[in-house]
Amino acid sequence: MSLKGKIDFTELTDTGRVREHNEDAIGSNPDIGLMVLADGMGGYQAGEVASGIAVQIVSELAKEGAEREEREDVDPHSGLMRQSIVLRDAVYRANKIIYQTAQSQTHCEGMGTTIVACMFYDNKVSIAHVGDSRAYRLRGGNFEQITMDHSLLQELVDRGFYSHEEAQRSTNRNYVTRALGVEPTVEVEVSEFEVDPGDIYLLCSDGLPDMVEDEDIHLTINTFNASLDMVGQQLVDLANDQGGRDNVSVMLAQVNDSFAAKKGLLVKIANMFRS
Repeated sequence: MSLKGKIDFTELTDTGRVREHNEDAIGSNPDIGLMVLADGMGGYQAGEVASGIAVQIVSELAKEGAEREEREDVDPHSGLMRQSIVLRDAVYRANKIIYQTAQSQTHCEGMGTTIVACMFYDNKVSIAHVGDSRAYRLRGGNFEQITMDHSLLQELVDRGFYSHEEAQRSTNRNYVTRALGVEPTVEVEVSEFEVDPGDIYLLCSDGLPDMVEDEDIHLTINTFNASLDMVGQQLVDLANDQGGRDNVSVMLAQVNDSFAAKKGLLVKIANMFRS
């Protein structure tokens, strides 16, 4: 089913105030509820090539996967929803292609990218991510990061060396411990969440949270949420007003209504026998 009218989407990417090139890439497909954001590694060559490949591959494979008819909604081996498997496998494939390109093209040697991708379906959202590009959710008055950074700083927080507040002020925030294209294989983290009408989901590259604290991101969304486009523009402007030291990309989805999947009679009967 198309999600047009059920969810509003907006996206924006900006070079920032310091960088000469934009190594972020974004892509969306509102019909299948897909958003993909990748941040080419700043210290690597051809980061924009890596992020572009990541968004293209994940977008194409996610669309193919969404159009396939499957007998099972849940993968019996992992317990993950089919859409989560589609996203995860698409990111695996993107990693393989980026790595092979880096090995075969001299000018692409050493390139890499982070990625965060989400797909909405059946009143749920699946999120796949690698690196420190993030997903946030605003539900009611609660604004929270729903992905965990794959970074050295996050590992130090997990081990108790930093508090969350100290980590937000740290200058050593950009050492990622996972990225696409750096190794032949990569571990992709996948999460699944129930979705409620009124939820707002934000995907962003680290150019936003490195410049703007979570409390100010929350305040901006609350202040301008009558227009999702305005929220995106205000977040980018805020990052640039704070220095804009990196490229900044934001993608937002606002849930307007339920989008439960329609199930046929045979599916209902099968579910009765499973229970």
